[in-house]
Amino acid sequence: MTWRPQYRSSKFRHVFGKAATKESCYDGVPITRSVQDNNFCAVNPRFLAVITECAGGGAFLVLSIHHTGKVDPTHPRVSGHRGNVLDIKWNPFNDYCIASCSEDTTVKVWEIPPHGVLKNLTMPWKELQGHSRRVGLIEWHPTANNILFSTAYDYQVMIWNLDCPEQVIKNPVRTISHHTDVVLSMSFNTDGSQFATTCKDRKIRLMESRSGNLLQEASCKTHKASKVLILGNLKKLITSGTSRWNERQIALWDQDDLSVPLLEENLDGSSGVLFPFYDPDTHMLYLAGKGDGNIRYYEISSEKPYIQYLTEYRSHMPQKGMGVMPKRGLDVSSCEVFRFYKLVTTKSLIEPLSMIVPRRSESYQEDIYPMTASNTPALTAEEWLSGIDKGPVLMSLKPGSQVAESLSDRKELVNSLDTRRSQSRPGMLQLSYIQDQLETKDGKQDSAHSQDDRSRMSLSNGEDLALCSPPRTENELRLKFHKQQEEIRRLRELLNQRDVRIKQLELEIKNIKNSQPQSSL
Repeated sequence: MTWRPQYRSSKFRHVFGKAATKESCYDGVPITRSVQDNNFCAVNPRFLAVITECAGGGAFLVLSIHHTGKVDPTHPRVSGHRGNVLDIKWNPFNDYCIASCSEDTTVKVWEIPPHGVLKNLTMPWKELQGHSRRVGLIEWHPTANNILFSTAYDYQVMIWNLDCPEQVIKNPVRTISHHTDVVLSMSFNTDGSQFATTCKDRKIRLMESRSGNLLQEASCKTHKASKVLILGNLKKLITSGTSRWNERQIALWDQDDLSVPLLEENLDGSSGVLFPFYDPDTHMLYLAGKGDGNIRYYEISSEKPYIQYLTEYRSHMPQKGMGVMPKRGLDVSSCEVFRFYKLVTTKSLIEPLSMIVPRRSESYQEDIYPMTASNTPALTAEEWLSGIDKGPVLMSLKPGSQVAESLSDRKELVNSLDTRRSQSRPGMLQLSYIQDQLETKDGKQDSAHSQDDRSRMSLSNGEDLALCSPPRTENELRLKFHKQQEEIRRLRELLNQRDVRIKQLELEIKNIKNSQPQSSL
C-alpha cells in the first residue's frame, strides 16, 4: 500500500467570512414572512431584489446595489402580482430583466429601468399563464437566452420561450409531468442539457432539459432530499435534506448512477432547511441553514473522500434566505471568491457577507479566478429549441479583460435583450480611450500595449459594419439609448474623479512650495 499523508493541502483552507459594516448593509427592508423554502432574494452586479411583505397582492423591492443604508419605507416596488410573490430570479444575460412567480398562478418577467424603479411597476414585459395552481419555483436556462423553467403546485414543470411577440404567453414550449408531488428544487448542469429535481415524494429525478425525458430516478430510504445541485464539472449531484432520524444531512451522488449515494454525512439536529451553494470555479460548497446564523463550507473533489470540511462562518443573526452575487460582480482586488446577501428578518436587514481568500499581495490572483461564465448567452432560444447544446461563454475576471468569444457568435446574438457589455455600445471608444490614456500617464502600460488596445477598441466600437446593425424594434432602440446614457454617466464619473485628483496634486505642489522657503531658512 502507498503511504498517504493525513493532511490535505488546499488554497481555500483559510477562507473566512467578512460581514459588511452597518453602513454597507440595507436597513429597514420589510422582508417577507412567507414560509416558502426559497431564497427570497436575487442579486446581480447592478441591482438587489428582495420579496417584501405587503397587504393585498404581492410585491418585491428592487434596489441599486450601491443603495446601502436606510431604505425609504415608501420606496417604489414591483407590484403587479395579485398574490404573494414566492420566487424571483434575474436573467443571467440581462441585468435589467427579472422574473417572478406568485400564488396567483402566473409568472411575470419585468424590465427594470436603468436608473432603478422610480415609481411602482405594475405592467410586466411578459406574462406567462399556464399553471393551474400557485407557482413556487422558477429557473433561467444557464446558456440559452430567454428560456425560462417554472414549476408549480400542479406538479408540472413548464418550459417557456420569451422570444415571441406576444405580451401574454399561454402555451409553454413543453410541459414535463413526471412528478407526483410538489417540486422542491431544480438545478441545471453546465451546458443546460440536463436538469435535476427534488420532489416531496422523496425522489430525485434527472431529466433532459429540452425533451423532458426521464433519465434516472432515485429514492433512498436513509435520505430525504429537499434541495439538489448538479456539480457540473465533477459529474456529481449534491443533495441536502434529512436522515431517517430527522437529522440534517447531505448526500453525494454519481450523476451516471443514482441508485446509491456515494456519501452521506449527518450535520446536526436542527429543523431548518439547508440551502446548498456551489462554486464550480473553486469547487467549494457552502451550506446555509434557514434560521441558522452559521454557514459551513467544504471543498469538493472527484476522488475519495469527495467532501473535505474547511470551516464555518458564525454569526448570532439568523438568516431567512440568501442571495448570491454572480462571479463577475465580485471584488477581485480583495480576493473575494463568493458573496452572500443575508436576509435577517428579525432586524429587517440585508447583510452582505464576503468569503475571502487571505493573500498578502494586492495584485490579481489568477489561481483563484479561472475563466468563469459570463453574461453573454451561448445560444438563442431558437437554436436551443432546435437541438443545439453549448457550454457557457467564458470570461476572465481580470480587470480590463474582454469576454472571450468569437465575432461570429456576437453577430448571431443581436436581439432585444442584448447584454450591457455589447461591444457596439456608443461611447465605448471614448471611455476606453480615456482610460488607456490615463493608465499610460500613470506608467501602468507600455506604449506597445496601449497601441494594441487602441486598435482593438477601434474595431470593437463598430468599424466592422456587420457588428453595428441598426435597432430593429422600438424595444431595441430603447435599450441602446439606455446603454448610451449609462456610458455617458460612467464617463462623467471618470472625469469627476480626475478633477479631484488634479486638485489634490495642485494642493500637494502648493504645500511643497510653501515648505521649501522654511527648509532653506
